[in-house]
Amino acid sequence: RLAVLAARPDMTIHLGDCWADAEKLAAMFPEIPLEQVAGNCDFRPGAPLEKLLELGGKRVLVCHGHAYGVKDGLLGAGYAAEEKRADVFLFGHTHRPFLERRGSALFMNPGSVGEWRSPSYGVLTIENGSASGELFAAGPLRRADISATTAAAGRVSREKTANS
Repeated sequence: RLAVLAARPDMTIHLGDCWADAEKLAAMFPEIPLEQVAGNCDFRPGAPLEKLLELGGKRVLVCHGHAYGVKDGLLGAGYAAEEKRADVFLFGHTHRPFLERRGSALFMNPGSVGEWRSPSYGVLTIENGSASGELFAAGPLRRADISATTAAAGRVSREKTANS
């Protein structure tokens, strides 16, 4: 709830696990559209494991990530992004914030607002034909300072955490 209040998004995207949390969020903010996919802990037969969204002229592949083995690396995710011509690949599963351009796609894992050690969330911005992401701390335990910005002319990427 606090992340939605802080970011004031045009849309909320829930990347799986704790399906009921996303439903509660939708009830709290009925004016904000919600997209969600099932995670490996959701046990929701028939719920989509991934969605390909068209947002601001960009193709955004949304998934939990377990089906692509993201805990072991992003090779499978990279193939999926390429196959589906995704400009952005949003995933969860690892519960660790991640933001990086790989090939022509921006890969983003917002982490988890439910992670007790270092809760975080992400904001995807699509403007002027460009997609960029930012990751934010959602609690007082750590200040996330991880960001990447992409532009048509190139890529700027930096990663810094309190543990670096």
